[in-house]
Amino acid sequence: MALTDSTVEDRLRAFVEREQLDVARTETLVGEASNRAYSRFHLVDGSCRVAALLPEPFEPASLPFLNVRELFAAIPLRVPEVFVTDGPNGVLLLEDLGDALLQDAVEGASPSDKAGLYREALEMLARLQLRGAELDSPRFSAFQVAFDAEKFRWELDFFQAHFLEGLLGASLDDAERAVLDRDFARIASELASAPFVLCHRDFHARNLMLFEGELAVIDFQDARKGPAAYDVVSLLSDSYVSHEPDFVEEMVDFFEQRTKQSISESYDIAALQRNIKALGTFGYQIARRDNAVYRRYLAQTVSLVDRNLSGKPRFRELRNILTRHCEQNLERLK
Repeated sequence: MALTDSTVEDRLRAFVEREQLDVARTETLVGEASNRAYSRFHLVDGSCRVAALLPEPFEPASLPFLNVRELFAAIPLRVPEVFVTDGPNGVLLLEDLGDALLQDAVEGASPSDKAGLYREALEMLARLQLRGAELDSPRFSAFQVAFDAEKFRWELDFFQAHFLEGLLGASLDDAERAVLDRDFARIASELASAPFVLCHRDFHARNLMLFEGELAVIDFQDARKGPAAYDVVSLLSDSYVSHEPDFVEEMVDFFEQRTKQSISESYDIAALQRNIKALGTFGYQIARRDNAVYRRYLAQTVSLVDRNLSGKPRFRELRNILTRHCEQNLERLK
């Protein structure tokens, strides 16, 4: 069930008729690198709802979004309410959390306001990890899937295929391929050996909404077990919001104090893998799906990867390769 403009329109119209919704107008929403389509229903009574159209029909009992939402609500984290579950037609009707992303909220915010928002986000992560450990059960799908070295390596290879060779058009020689193969295996193995906890998996400033005075989390259907530093890295080493090193250090200290654990040993390797992975996603979205919105985040993320690699002699060759190909090819993409 491909999500073309015409099928989305037809399915929305049929859903409104089935549920007898009094819709004044419908607004198309832009999703993040997703195979789902989102629309906002402005109802006659002045309220709003969001319709999520999935590509295929689903069984509610086995849909990760609904299962993870139940888990996150129990932690508790603020997640959208679900008003209608229409499995046979692949539609969910959700609470509308508005448009105020954390990314937007911190733009122009005072240093104290920004720090307050990020402490709130890290408090959410602390609850996710600490309370998540208590709720670990076969009942929840997020506890049945985990990152491993193979998954981390796949994401790094995806970067090579879709960012370096795909988007940049880099022509890698045999020596460069050997360096990437060696260092990508090392990164994946080191990260997979870190202690694992419950992870959102994509906990960044575009998946946190400021709604009615508190942060709410979205796009959580891929939750799984992973390194304790992974979600913290997603938040603080973020392609969408730039942070000064002192701010990152302050926030990491806050998280460690809150959770009574140290993530410093795995933080750097998690940041490196996560940012390389982000460039792979951006390359795929731009080059293969013609999604130009991610172009604006390329330079920031390349800078993060360079920062992750700097001061690490064991990755000197990898840094030289990435720097050379980015300098040769990145300028033409602006």
